[in-house]
Amino acid sequence: MLYHSTRNHLKTVDSAQAVLSGLAPDGGLYVPEKLPAIDVAACLQEDTMQMATRIIGALLPDIPNMEKLVKQAYIGKFQTEELTPTVDTGKFTVLELFRGPTSAFKDVALCMLPQLLTAAKREKGMEEDILILTATSGDTGKAALAGFADVEGVKICVFYPEGGVSAVQRAQMVTQEGNNVAVCAVKGNFDDAQTGVKNIFASAENGRLTGGNRLRLSTANSINIGRLAPQITYYFKAYADLLRRGQIQMGDKVNFCVPTGNFGDILAGWLAKKLGLPVGTLVCASNANNVLTDFIRTGTYDRRRPLHKTDSPSMDILVSSNLERLLYFLSGDTALVADLMNKLNKDGFYTVPDSLKTAISEEFWAGYCDDETAAKTIENVFKNQKYLCDTHTATGWAVAEDYVNQTGDKRPMVVLSTASAYKFPAAVLSALESAEGMDEFAQMERLEEVSGFAIPANLSGLRQKKELHTGVIEKSAMLDFVMGL
Repeated sequence: MLYHSTRNHLKTVDSAQAVLSGLAPDGGLYVPEKLPAIDVAACLQEDTMQMATRIIGALLPDIPNMEKLVKQAYIGKFQTEELTPTVDTGKFTVLELFRGPTSAFKDVALCMLPQLLTAAKREKGMEEDILILTATSGDTGKAALAGFADVEGVKICVFYPEGGVSAVQRAQMVTQEGNNVAVCAVKGNFDDAQTGVKNIFASAENGRLTGGNRLRLSTANSINIGRLAPQITYYFKAYADLLRRGQIQMGDKVNFCVPTGNFGDILAGWLAKKLGLPVGTLVCASNANNVLTDFIRTGTYDRRRPLHKTDSPSMDILVSSNLERLLYFLSGDTALVADLMNKLNKDGFYTVPDSLKTAISEEFWAGYCDDETAAKTIENVFKNQKYLCDTHTATGWAVAEDYVNQTGDKRPMVVLSTASAYKFPAAVLSALESAEGMDEFAQMERLEEVSGFAIPANLSGLRQKKELHTGVIEKSAMLDFVMGL
């Protein structure tokens, strides 16, 4: 299957090379020339491993032995063999994406990406080592580090915004072991770190670092199609669960509400729809950094605003990279996308044509909530549904309620739960009772007592682990840091 950049359709690569490269040479994102055909009815009868093999294999057919790769990626790493269980709360269905090794939704993709990348490397006969270069707003970093730690022929470097992740998220990253890993804080916000990573890619020659360091660059962010493709599976899995429980009949449309900052998670849902899954409305949930909400409602994307530090830091993003793919898919116009991305880079904003705005509004609905509303939602859901939400899930729940109240749409709603509540214990505990006078690890233990929900094993021992990566640099020093690896 051939892929090309969102900004230029003339230069194509196969799916294996798209995974290896991560980002197209012109700075665009790789997209398939056409989406594959999926036997949806057959897919919905399969278990999670079979679903993943079918869907990822269809999107990345140039990477062989997909069934083997899927098993290597997932077996024994998640709390349950179904990977992403669903919980019927009596109001909404919660899709639990945090049952993996780092307690965040990124595990579904970042357990799979190392398998895809090393298989693609073998398929292409590449002998050079690969450097996975990643910016994180909290969850991608640890999930990528865990997935790539000690993988032969691969190094990984993760940058995160200093003070822009929770204490638990930071502890997960800075204690990561492995002889091929590097982690560093950047003075600034996530957008600074993400822009720095993109600039390093732009400075590379034919995808390679120069100056004596000949590592081949790739990325674990969702700009890599190998990161995005596995996320489609859990939309099919959620729909199959509703079918098996008799909550829907085959063909009934199901709405999904997705808390998202970089737009990758919700784009996976849109791709599932385009592959034939009966998806109704995709509800885009933002926190106070509501750039996506404004865009979907108005057609103007404007990053010229303060970036707020919130209790849902994984969504503290103003430049949503994966939105570029949606602009291409709905317009089919690489020249338009290139122009819009140039305007965003140069002017800080762009406005899409009316036809494109209409196409987006027909597929998506958007809303947002602030920290206070999210805290009230955590309290209400725990009290009324006996379910413990993290701050990001609470954002999704609150926006899902807004959508139902404002539209009257009574179709089944699935809220994506993207992280364990124990990754953000200060905010979650504060929503239930006073959390003053305790550090985050004490808050984690108290939250377990209050809620009755167990702390995930991968988080419970963080306090005792040694910090191995304590560097903090200016954003202008990111390239020098990478060159020193």
